[in-house]
Amino acid sequence: MNGKRVFIGMIVGGVAWTIWSMTVNMGFLKSVYMAEQASGHLLTQPRYGLSAFMITWIVVLFLLSGVAALLYAAVRKNWGVGPKSALKLGVLLGFVAGFPVNFSITSWVPVTRTVALWWSLDMWVGMIIATLVAGWLYKD
Repeated sequence: MNGKRVFIGMIVGGVAWTIWSMTVNMGFLKSVYMAEQASGHLLTQPRYGLSAFMITWIVVLFLLSGVAALLYAAVRKNWGVGPKSALKLGVLLGFVAGFPVNFSITSWVPVTRTVALWWSLDMWVGMIIATLVAGWLYKD
């Protein structure tokens, strides 16, 4: 396994996922967040402060991108080299990362289902993007 390429995949995948996540949360969900905050369903400020939340969120996206890059490097021998394997892995990891908790949120938290849908897509599509990037950059 090429550790340097896994690391590069983590960094570039993390950047790509962060861009996607910011697009989801500051673009698609901005007005939804404002409405949910006005109705009291979401806090107006994060419990740990906005800066701490943003830094932690981005670090987590980079770490998850690293997991995707590492797993892509591990499965490519059996699944084959290229975007098809990266896509399959990204879909599987994205489902694990995005669906269960957001299904619970849809069921139990009084926010619109739009929030949980986009949070799920943030994780699912973000993981697919990060895994495709890792696959594109990985070389033995």
